[in-house]
Amino acid sequence: MGAKEKTIKRNMEREEELEEVIQEFKDDVESVGTKIIRHIGLTNYQLKWIAIITMVIDHTGYVLYPAYPIFRYIGRLSFPIFCFLLVEGFYHTGNVKKYALRLGIFAILSEIPYDLAFHGKILEFGNGQNVFFTLLIGLLVLYVWERCRSLPVGIAAATAGMCLAALIKCDYSYTGVFLIWLIAFKRDQKPFMLFLAGIWNFLFYGKVQYWGAFACIPIALYNGKRGRKMKYFFYIFYPVHLLILHFISLAMYGKPL
Repeated sequence: MGAKEKTIKRNMEREEELEEVIQEFKDDVESVGTKIIRHIGLTNYQLKWIAIITMVIDHTGYVLYPAYPIFRYIGRLSFPIFCFLLVEGFYHTGNVKKYALRLGIFAILSEIPYDLAFHGKILEFGNGQNVFFTLLIGLLVLYVWERCRSLPVGIAAATAGMCLAALIKCDYSYTGVFLIWLIAFKRDQKPFMLFLAGIWNFLFYGKVQYWGAFACIPIALYNGKRGRKMKYFFYIFYPVHLLILHFISLAMYGKPL
């Protein structure tokens, strides 16, 4: 072997050694980051409260203060977080059928409060249904996908779910089901999942939804722990807070805005 070939070989070996050192450093940083998040990150319980609070701010702005967009900007964080929590709930629940049944029951129970708050009517099927329908469809898509464990089936199920969501005009329509599927699709690759979830906010609903990308921050801080139980609180809170906002609107303006 000539001197030139030896030099090339030494350089290649040095490059390989450098790549190994860089990869080890990346692994160490990732390991430290994971440990930090696991110890000081957000639990499922805390994430739910962030989603609930931002949702209430959003709905308060829509129903009571539509002239002040800051309410809607803050509220854009809630839906991506709820979608993430749905996916986590799907993979951790002991009974998917009961999970779906709860969502279905409260979707029906919440429809009148939803229509009163947002449309000023007892029932309004033409302008959209409440978010429980969106979450239910997303859950069913995940169920079919996991049962078959096939990407083509997952894509087909997501497409069917998106069509159904668009047909019944549920909250966030087909885009909401699409976000749920995206989060589940890359759930095991959290950085990429966060990237996809963040990009989703720039694809639909104009500039106001851009603010939803900030939801990736608390989602990134999720430590995988459940925290305190909050099994039925949100299910009950959702229709109740909509009724309260409806009656406050009546008291303030004499009629729904």
